Amino acid sequence: MINEKTKYTVMYGIALFVLMAAFIFNSPIEIFNGLQSILVDPSILVSDYMYVGNIGAALLNSGILMIISITIAKINGVNMNGTTMAAVLTVGGFALFGKNIYNIWAILLGVYFYSLYKKEKFSKFILIALFGTALAPAVSQVSYGFGLDPIMAIALGNIVGIVIGFILPPLANHFIKFHQGFNLYNIGFTAGVVGTLFMAIFRAFNLENEKRLLIIEGYNKSLGLFIVILFVAMVLLGFYFNKYSFKGYGRLLKHKGRLVEDFVLLDGFGLSLINMGILGLITTLYIILVKGQLNGPIIGGIFTVVAFGSFGKHAKNITPVMLGVLLAAYIMKWEINAVGPLLAALFGTSLAPIAGEFGWKGGIIAGFLHMAMVMNVGIVHGGINLYNNGFSGGLVAATLVPILDSLRRGE
Repeated sequence: MINEKTKYTVMYGIALFVLMAAFIFNSPIEIFNGLQSILVDPSILVSDYMYVGNIGAALLNSGILMIISITIAKINGVNMNGTTMAAVLTVGGFALFGKNIYNIWAILLGVYFYSLYKKEKFSKFILIALFGTALAPAVSQVSYGFGLDPIMAIALGNIVGIVIGFILPPLANHFIKFHQGFNLYNIGFTAGVVGTLFMAIFRAFNLENEKRLLIIEGYNKSLGLFIVILFVAMVLLGFYFNKYSFKGYGRLLKHKGRLVEDFVLLDGFGLSLINMGILGLITTLYIILVKGQLNGPIIGGIFTVVAFGSFGKHAKNITPVMLGVLLAAYIMKWEINAVGPLLAALFGTSLAPIAGEFGWKGGIIAGFLHMAMVMNVGIVHGGINLYNNGFSGGLVAATLVPILDSLRRGE
């Protein structure tokens, strides 16, 4: 058994690695100026912080947000299990395109107020709080994107964030029943519903979000080297913590992945790190093979797959879903290496439990349907829900799972 102090140390180490890598790509003054641009950006989908600021500023923002997330969990006595690791690394991934050190606080505060209202410990709601920062762009968009009076806009943006944070916990607990745990990004689905509600209110006041696609290109070698080093380090650390072996990894691959399967609790910290690193290498290789571009959103997607390598995903249950997305992109109207299909292939692995439960054929069907769905649902929440694929995944799972289950039982 690995003690909590060691697990927290490893997670802080990962965050510090990302943070320090910032200074390889840019000078301190460039990072400072880039971070200023990030903090006042509306941050709706798709806003690559490597484009908005620069690579160094995006990585610094990611490292800082991971450290904040880890520290919040530690202060509140939360164990660094698979769910906590998934939350921390997901925040770090989306800190490359949408979450920043300004726009997360109001949502965290709203969830904290809910815990006070319920007279329960905040530790019970920390995962919802961290994942709930999916709607952080709502804070930034109201603050900087609608052209309102600056003081009023910032105040209103943070009020919106607090309200969002306050209503997320009861909704998240309710909506998991909708997809029966077959969508790993449950908060993504919840955030999609909440984002749709708030976007409807904004539009009722004639406030509309711009369509955005801000990304960088041409940095595959340098960014690829950075993330490969990180993922190889994860595998090596896991190998060390698993007593210099891969023993038990075959057992981990047998998990179906349906919520809630915590690999750290079931298989240990070492094997979970090995699995996370392997998933990072697999998804990075996928991007390279289809000639995609590594940038903030894509690396954020890879980080999120890695994050859930401690909590539901492994090579066996993500591969069919990714193949389904690839097949759909190939025969539909989208290019397989465009940003949308690449993000669908990465984040669509939210549906990995379907492959785990119903086999590779079910996984391919889920990925295929997800590709069509995810390219059409973003408009309803105007890009203020960063977990757009989680929203789509919830809809696909809720529709597909009853059908697959019925066919399996011969009804």
